[in-house]
Amino acid sequence: MAKRVIISGGGTGGHVFPAIAIGRALKARNEEIEILFVGAKGKLEMQKVPKAGFDIIGLWISGFHRHLTIRNLLFPFKLLWSMIHSFFILRRFRPDVVIGVGGYASGAIMKMAGWLGIPYMIQEQNSYAGVTNKLVASDAEAVCVAYDKMEEYFPKEKIRFTGNPVRKDILNLGRGLKEARSYFDLDPEKKTILVVGGSLGARSINDAISHGLKTIQLDPDIQILWQCGSLYHDEFKDRTSAQVKVRAFLDRMDLAYIAADLIISRAGASTVSELCMIGKAAIMVPSPNVAEDHQTKNANSIADHDGALVIRDSEAKAILLMTALDLLKDEKRCHELGQSIKALGKPNATAAIVEVAMEIMNRTSK
Repeated sequence: MAKRVIISGGGTGGHVFPAIAIGRALKARNEEIEILFVGAKGKLEMQKVPKAGFDIIGLWISGFHRHLTIRNLLFPFKLLWSMIHSFFILRRFRPDVVIGVGGYASGAIMKMAGWLGIPYMIQEQNSYAGVTNKLVASDAEAVCVAYDKMEEYFPKEKIRFTGNPVRKDILNLGRGLKEARSYFDLDPEKKTILVVGGSLGARSINDAISHGLKTIQLDPDIQILWQCGSLYHDEFKDRTSAQVKVRAFLDRMDLAYIAADLIISRAGASTVSELCMIGKAAIMVPSPNVAEDHQTKNANSIADHDGALVIRDSEAKAILLMTALDLLKDEKRCHELGQSIKALGKPNATAAIVEVAMEIMNRTSK
């Protein structure tokens, strides 16, 4: 009988794309494996997972806000309904293992799996464990992590140091610099700064770039590919010029990474893992609007190995662009940063996570 796997989680691209990478790797390992995704209604995974060729069921669930809001009043009802829905999903699909990748939906499905005696494993992407993952870790078969010292949050005997999954197109970057720059209407000969703030965008990074455009224009040998995000595109789209290409979203991140000499980004777990794989100089501006300030911890874990520069969100407008321009002129330093961050990459992370899942299925089916 074919093995069955549920992959649960999502909410942001940082959870969704690694989850899809795991699903594809499982299929590559054994095409007869049946895979079902469980996500949160209205979130990114409900669009991206079907496009990747997988079935998905959405739970009526959302996060608990740390400030008093009307939406928090619905949280207990959403959680109870999601637990009930998870019960019926698990009963019908009968998975051999559940893989939780973080996000709103993963907690409910993993907790119910534990109650039903269905083995589950956790894929924790950040250097600071999420609340949900910490709550369900005690009954997990394994916890796959990407950072050192995670025994602070999880039972040491359950930890498997695998690294984070990275999209296949990022793992297999080509060398076509001119072609990549041409794709974004960039000059193939100019030094290029890639600015990425996530699918929605990052206010502080956008303000910093916008504030410094006159400085950029003083150096005709520099250009910027600026992904400002869907929330801010109307505000910044008129900044487009011969030197500055403004986009709401970059549909080919692989080509964007190839085109760049220097990258400015947030420090979400998935982004950091991609930066480790591509091995280019980076400046990270951690978002302050995340649980337990985990992006700062992610960024510092790279900076501690001299793999990136880190600038506080509150300081971005004042110093981000000048720091980037100074770094771009220092080719030796850019090379050092690129080499250091690449040494931290885990190119076989997805395969390692799949191996853990296969071990669990083989062990529990005996």
